[in-house]
Amino acid sequence: MNAPLVVVGLGNPGSAYENHRHNAGSLALRELAKRWRFPSFTNKKSFELSVGHIGEHKVFLLRPLTFMNDSGRAVREFASFYKLSLGAFLIVHDDLDLAPSSVRLKKGGGSGGHNGLKSIDAVLGNGYWRLRIGIGHPGQKDLVIPYVLSAFSKEEREQLAFTFTAIAENFPLFACGELDHFMQQVQKALMHNPEPLCVYTNTKNA
Repeated sequence: MNAPLVVVGLGNPGSAYENHRHNAGSLALRELAKRWRFPSFTNKKSFELSVGHIGEHKVFLLRPLTFMNDSGRAVREFASFYKLSLGAFLIVHDDLDLAPSSVRLKKGGGSGGHNGLKSIDAVLGNGYWRLRIGIGHPGQKDLVIPYVLSAFSKEEREQLAFTFTAIAENFPLFACGELDHFMQQVQKALMHNPEPLCVYTNTKNA
């Protein structure tokens, strides 16, 4: 029997934040659930959970109900109950340092200043997988907070639709451990975007 996988989509809870740049991870998770027909999410105190299968793999989809800087509490409560290794976790999150709608996969490494990752690192360590979704940078440090806490533009939403679909449709490859193939197929899909995007495909530990 294949080991289960936990996919955590980071973001802030509530409809007011739903389409913000900081919620790119949560939005990607929603597309994954839709593509693979997962059941409705149920409330589990500090997180929402949906459990299903992608191929032969049992997959937990988890959305923290905590705010971003307390994401670790939701992940810790799930991990303590299900007793899964840290390597079973894939955290999907926004990344200021990547071009808009680009993707990078890696395991471990620093938080890059991301408050959600800082919170998870503090309670679990950093040996989990990360799927980083680029949102671009506003250009000045003092503009970062209002930038990530603002809604995607129409153009950004259209670009992200390609990204989320590419991730979801090729996710069975990730679940099977075919990491390079997964990223190659994501890249191939994104290059069919009418406005091609830059895709990063590093699967090495950082």
